[in-house]
Amino acid sequence: MEFETINFKEVEHGIGLVSFNRPAQLNAINVAMLAEFAELFDYLAQNDSVRVVVITGEGRGFCAGADLSDAITFKDTEAFSGPEAFLRIAQERYSAMIIGLRKIPQPIISAVNGPAAGGGFAVALASDVRLASPDAYFVASFINIGLSGGELGCSYFLPRLVGLSHAADILYTGRKVKADEAERIGLVSRVVPRKELMETALSYARIMLGKSPGGLRLTKRVLDQNIDAPSLEAAVNLENRNQSIMVFSGEFFKLIEPFSKEAKR
Repeated sequence: MEFETINFKEVEHGIGLVSFNRPAQLNAINVAMLAEFAELFDYLAQNDSVRVVVITGEGRGFCAGADLSDAITFKDTEAFSGPEAFLRIAQERYSAMIIGLRKIPQPIISAVNGPAAGGGFAVALASDVRLASPDAYFVASFINIGLSGGELGCSYFLPRLVGLSHAADILYTGRKVKADEAERIGLVSRVVPRKELMETALSYARIMLGKSPGGLRLTKRVLDQNIDAPSLEAAVNLENRNQSIMVFSGEFFKLIEPFSKEAKR
């Protein structure tokens, strides 16, 4: 697929690589990028050959968030004519990008190679696995420009990843969270040298590719739903459904056969 503000290619069989591609603007998100991500999500939702997605940024940054020059450009248009119009034309379009990341069936690995601010921070949070280079940092920058610290799912994902106290610290202050702190508080899984970042992300993706396609899809679904399960029983009921489906998927007995042979020795 050909885009202008993002790059997408299947770098290895089953692994799709998405790159924010506005390096001169630190990969800031503009209206065109929102439209291209929506097109990409539609493609990935229907594409069974791409089973894992890696997201990174071109140049020296991951993503600096929304391109604020858009706000100046469109200040006198319908989008800024009132709260309802802004909600419909602007706010919901940006938030659809985050919801789209969670709705596609593929697990998402963010390889954060530099600043991840605002919407870029939100993209990292909405990913399934986050890896970072030492020069990466994270900023919930919304409160720094006169907005609420809760934006694009950050108030949902961040407390679940790092706990309420760390989340409050980050959202209220709008400060930089450097890579070493992000690893310490559980915001990222690993910090690796920049030159090793992409290979590390691909190594995670390859491990995932070794699992059954249905197993990956249903694991993403169960994580999304059970994080808000109303009870243990409700969570287990969904797990029971998924496991029953997978037992009859054709992979289960094939994959447990070596364990059975080992037990008989």
